[in-house]
Amino acid sequence: MFDKIIRTAKRWVVDNAEKALSEAYQRALYIKKIEDEHFRGKKISPKNCDYSDTVCNYFQEELKSHLRLIKLKLNQFKANSSIHSFLEPESGVENDNFLEKLNFIDSVIRRYENPDYYDTSSVVLEDNRAYKKEKKGIEGDELETISDKTSVLPRSFLRALRRIREEIDPGIPSSEEEVIRSFRRSKYKTAVSIKFLLVLIIVPLLVHNITKITLGRILVDPYFAKHQEIVFINRDLKEEALEELRIYEENLELKIMLGIIPELSAEEKHEKIKEKAIELAEEYRYKGANAIKNIIGDFFAFIAFTAVLVSSKRELSILKSFIDEIIYGLSDSAKAFLIILFTDMFVGFHSPHGWEVILEAISRHFGLPENRDFNYLFIATFPVILDTVLKYWIFRYLNRLSPSAVATYRSMNE
Repeated sequence: MFDKIIRTAKRWVVDNAEKALSEAYQRALYIKKIEDEHFRGKKISPKNCDYSDTVCNYFQEELKSHLRLIKLKLNQFKANSSIHSFLEPESGVENDNFLEKLNFIDSVIRRYENPDYYDTSSVVLEDNRAYKKEKKGIEGDELETISDKTSVLPRSFLRALRRIREEIDPGIPSSEEEVIRSFRRSKYKTAVSIKFLLVLIIVPLLVHNITKITLGRILVDPYFAKHQEIVFINRDLKEEALEELRIYEENLELKIMLGIIPELSAEEKHEKIKEKAIELAEEYRYKGANAIKNIIGDFFAFIAFTAVLVSSKRELSILKSFIDEIIYGLSDSAKAFLIILFTDMFVGFHSPHGWEVILEAISRHFGLPENRDFNYLFIATFPVILDTVLKYWIFRYLNRLSPSAVATYRSMNE
């Protein structure tokens, strides 16, 4: 049965890899077709055609869309190939046909590694470079965030002066162009941020579950099968099992007294209690094995999460800018409401009960015995530290960026 599941999984992985590579290949063929039919076999660029700006923009948007899909499908192909190599190290999903398609796809992608066509991402980075040059005199790839926009004068006054200068200065691009540019920049930033958030959530979850299933079956389950004497991995689980067995025995006595079930002899009663004890032993043995699998899975999930963060510094800066715009773009009353909700939930009067539930859930997840002294010490210190950090953020940043929101917060909190 297990071998059949493994074979099915291998076949599914290979099929997905073939499908992803085929879709990437079709997209690359489409790009090559546009080059041959409209750009004389050269790169898709305004330099290589005689079309109007509208037509050129259409082809450039098509190019960007297909390049993004090609990269996405190639990542899917690589992921499925890696999983197949892990399940069956001696073989791979590659063959001559795959290599031919990959070479063609790479030849198309390489032509656009240093794009001279209009790329929305370059707009974001150009604006950021201009800001960095004014502020520090250097170029960088990080995005300007709203939290960076602090000044001696109010930001609304500076925005009004900048708007007047843009309207009277003929050297500045027209308002229509600026609106389109701003819209494209915002659209690109939103798409990248949402995609990156999904990657940050989905990749660790996938790694956790795959590791838990594979390594759990290879290492943990055989160990518990060989050591049947291991039933409870900590004293809390043992006490829970004993409490459940005691309640079962009392319920059995109550049912006999009420006449729900017939009178049982001492041997029959002992046999029923024994069956329940065996059932509880299997249940708590599974809980112990699952806790160890959680530790292994969370370790590899943390490595995957860290790897995604380290390898995606540009996306991380875009995400920070996106979150800043959302938070600081809220109305003053909305900011005050969220601050009060957060503080009351995590550092307020009723927060200790919530932290107790969280700590208990973490202990169960990792199979650790509950330590009351540690829980009390954590609840007595961590919310205080969190409250101090929040007050510092309000005083240091929010008070300069949005003093009216701080005033609203204080009014609502009184």
